[in-house]
Amino acid sequence: MILIADSGSTKTDWCMVEKGKSVLRFQTRGMNPFFQTEEEMRKEIETGLLPALKDLIPSSVCFYGAGCAFPEKNDMIRRSVNRYLSVPVEVGSDLLAAARALCGDEPGIACILGTGSNSCYYDGKEIVKNVSPLGFILGDEGSGAVLGKLLIGDVLKDQLPPALKDLFLSQYGLTPASIMDRVYRQPFPNRFLAGFSPFIREHLDEPAIWELVTRSFLAFFTRNVKQYDCFELPVHLVGSVAWYYQDILKDIAFDLGIRIGTVAQSPMEGLIAYHGK
Repeated sequence: MILIADSGSTKTDWCMVEKGKSVLRFQTRGMNPFFQTEEEMRKEIETGLLPALKDLIPSSVCFYGAGCAFPEKNDMIRRSVNRYLSVPVEVGSDLLAAARALCGDEPGIACILGTGSNSCYYDGKEIVKNVSPLGFILGDEGSGAVLGKLLIGDVLKDQLPPALKDLFLSQYGLTPASIMDRVYRQPFPNRFLAGFSPFIREHLDEPAIWELVTRSFLAFFTRNVKQYDCFELPVHLVGSVAWYYQDILKDIAFDLGIRIGTVAQSPMEGLIAYHGK
């Protein structure tokens, strides 16, 4: 049995797979070696993972996660798991998870559109090229955090109809001062900004909101996807923004001559298929 993990900073989705089928699925708190110490991750494995496994012992672990893009960080994950499970541990980035889940063994362009955004050219075996996402301040076009950032900017600069601006501030209990505090002084401003995606979706019929969304998605394709110069390959999308805004994304991609392939909310089903072969 193979134990697959898809981890972010907030939560980790786990799935035990045997002969291509899910045997056990559960969640624990997130493990991100970029933000957590090895001791903190070991504690989460001891108190979260081991009790959830019950009596099942995997033959190997495939751990994919945010923050797992550097050898020294990957070693932290590997040591933390091996402290309690003496099995081989493969550690890869969330982008590799997306590529394997969406493309399998075929070449393609794999994209993440969630709180952040990312993309890569995958040759069917490994990531060959990656346009750096740069984070929500300098990049992350089309992500939930950037959509939220653009919305907040329009709210504070009176670019929305007054009634819509007042509705937004009252619905979230915000003031200009509290927004500035959350964005510039509090931790995880990207999560704060991405949390406004439901409001954006609910008001897509408002021209200013529609323009904000389509402009950001157009920037994602032109500044990231088109740099791969592989227009014959399908472009696959995964993540909450990809899933809930897929109709708009498909329309913009069509206008750019980009062929959209698979759209998924989570990479787990694709990872089960990939590792279950």
